[in-house]
Amino acid sequence: MKENAQRILANPKFQELVQKRSAFAWTLSIAMLVIYFGFILLVAFGKGFLGTPIGNGVTTWGIPVGLFTIVSAFILTGIYVHRANGEFDELNRQIMEESK
Repeated sequence: MKENAQRILANPKFQELVQKRSAFAWTLSIAMLVIYFGFILLVAFGKGFLGTPIGNGVTTWGIPVGLFTIVSAFILTGIYVHRANGEFDELNRQIMEESK
């Protein structure tokens, strides 16, 4: 078991997988943090904007901005899952075959 783990850790494809997955995860995490903290900052300092009605109705800009914040989390998660199921799983499969 220990030899197999050492072989996997030494595999250049494993290093590539770790680097790509980490960089992509950090990129998406930073994007979500910017969206979320942007929303929080708008709530704290942009109450006038968020309270401005859209058109003649009772809906304000706060509703679509809040929905965007929530939906963006789902979209970014979907982007990660799509890439993980494609590129990352393929690299993982190659690593597992090479380690046999």
